[in-house]
Amino acid sequence: MLNSLVARGSVGGRAALFALERLGFPVIFVPTVILPWHPGHGRATRITPPAAEFHALAEDIAEASWLAGVGAVLTGYFGSINQVAAAARLVAAVRKANPAARYLCDPAVGDSGGLFVPPALANAIGATLLPVADMATPNRFELDRFAGGAAHDLTAIRAATEGLAAPEVIVTSAETDLVTARVTTLVTSPEGAAAVTHALTPNAPKGTGDLFAALYLGHRLDGHTPPEATARAAAAVHRVVEAAVADGLDEMPLAATQGALAAAPKGVTITTLD
Repeated sequence: MLNSLVARGSVGGRAALFALERLGFPVIFVPTVILPWHPGHGRATRITPPAAEFHALAEDIAEASWLAGVGAVLTGYFGSINQVAAAARLVAAVRKANPAARYLCDPAVGDSGGLFVPPALANAIGATLLPVADMATPNRFELDRFAGGAAHDLTAIRAATEGLAAPEVIVTSAETDLVTARVTTLVTSPEGAAAVTHALTPNAPKGTGDLFAALYLGHRLDGHTPPEATARAAAAVHRVVEAAVADGLDEMPLAATQGALAAAPKGVTITTLD
């Protein structure tokens, strides 16, 4: 897994690592940037590994004798554009060692407020990583950017996913209905498409996308279908967010709610789309 590392909080790699290990998967974690906390909490010192050292570390892993035991690669937030090539190298090395391994790309480049990474970095992810991904978990903003359009309903969003090369595309928060207080995640795969809907909890803490991506990957590795994995991941994230909001927390309480991460989904509906 390549993702950010915060000293305090449950975003980026901290959320993804906890979720995957809670589901029973050992994780090789390569931090792409080190922060004291999510920048949304205020000014944060940023430590980005020097390019040469980062590439050397990635190359060590790519040449490791145990690489055939790796079943998947997950990428999230990148600290600099030079890390994208190193990630692509790792994906290729894992697939060579284990052709059955899968790669999930969580773009992590922006949200409804716009890009939170430099445009060149976002473009590199779109040009280098998304085309080789087996699964992708963009939010609405990221889907629009990488698919080259602005989709406004589930039909258009589903059509937009065809603009991404990944066989499985899961669009988080694809639709939000403020009247019914429901939010829908759209999942598309070669087997078809489905909408997974659950209650909307306002003022969610950061890191839900990281948590969702890791849970989805874990459930897919456990053999669940794309709609089932989406439902399980979405239900778990919702329960964690509910707990955070109820207790007035500014971070997801992963340790306190870890039982929800592996639990059967509750409070979600799956609608198969024709």
